[in-house]
Amino acid sequence: MGFARTCSVALVGVEGVVVEVQADLEPGLAAFTLVGLPDKSLSESRDRVRAAIVNSGETWPQKKLTVGLSPASVPKSGSGFDLGVACAVLAANERIAPPAIADLVMIGELGLDGRVRPVRGVLPAVLAAADAGYRQVVVPERTAAEASLVPGVSVLGIRTLRQLIAILNDETVPEETENRGEGRPDPLLAGLAVPGAGIGTGVCDRQTLPDLADVAGQHTARRALEISAAGGHHLYLKGPPGAGKTMLAERLAGLLPRLTAQESLEVTAVHSVAGILPPGKPLVDTPPYCAPHHSATMPSIIGGGSGLPRPGAVSLAHRGVLFLDEAR
Repeated sequence: MGFARTCSVALVGVEGVVVEVQADLEPGLAAFTLVGLPDKSLSESRDRVRAAIVNSGETWPQKKLTVGLSPASVPKSGSGFDLGVACAVLAANERIAPPAIADLVMIGELGLDGRVRPVRGVLPAVLAAADAGYRQVVVPERTAAEASLVPGVSVLGIRTLRQLIAILNDETVPEETENRGEGRPDPLLAGLAVPGAGIGTGVCDRQTLPDLADVAGQHTARRALEISAAGGHHLYLKGPPGAGKTMLAERLAGLLPRLTAQESLEVTAVHSVAGILPPGKPLVDTPPYCAPHHSATMPSIIGGGSGLPRPGAVSLAHRGVLFLDEAR
């Protein structure tokens, strides 16, 4: 008989709930049961975890295995629990010392070959872990910079399950090369994240902020933009096609001050859940500008979707500018 526990985080919108991942091994017919209100993608972790452990050179326990996710009353979705489930199983099987993982928070999806893949929402998950008093987290290497934005938390970024096992057991850490194409951004997330559907295109630009100096004339409209930016007011632009409404709206975000540290974490958490943080720039420190297309669907604007809901344009424009062109 063996028992071990570690922790992970369930996301409810952009808020995180720390979840205890418990693994129990009992004599009996070999079986793997996962309990604790998992959704379909999380239920499939049984196959991912088994393959990842075996392909990492470890032995799968031929016993009755029960993995519980507590609190059981909180719905859990996504593949970010894979790493925690795998380590809990290995600790219950005495391949890892159970005390070594008891106070760790683990977030990451496992490939069948044992590689640790990034997931959405790492920043709000680490924020939730820090608020709950945890000070050590394990995340995929590609999201380590994002997780490190949370003060007071020690972050370990890993590439494979083999590396994590070696670190926890004080063994020689194997060198692992990154898969070809792993660092490429998802083309489906290149523009505005559209929750639940691929229709409804738009723009959500956080880095390129056009300057009002590019505008010639338009003195009244420029004054309106400045007043709107200074007071945080809504702005309604009306005029014939070609009058410069879109050009002026695109420059409104450039008039806003840079985000404070707290505001940056708020905005970055929303974009992390949407899965559109740009590679190499984990912190959004400029006011976002979002302009959904006039044909955008309602979920793409207000958010939604099955499983883990994705933020819509309204949420992605938090602390920035939401431009609704051709709005009626």
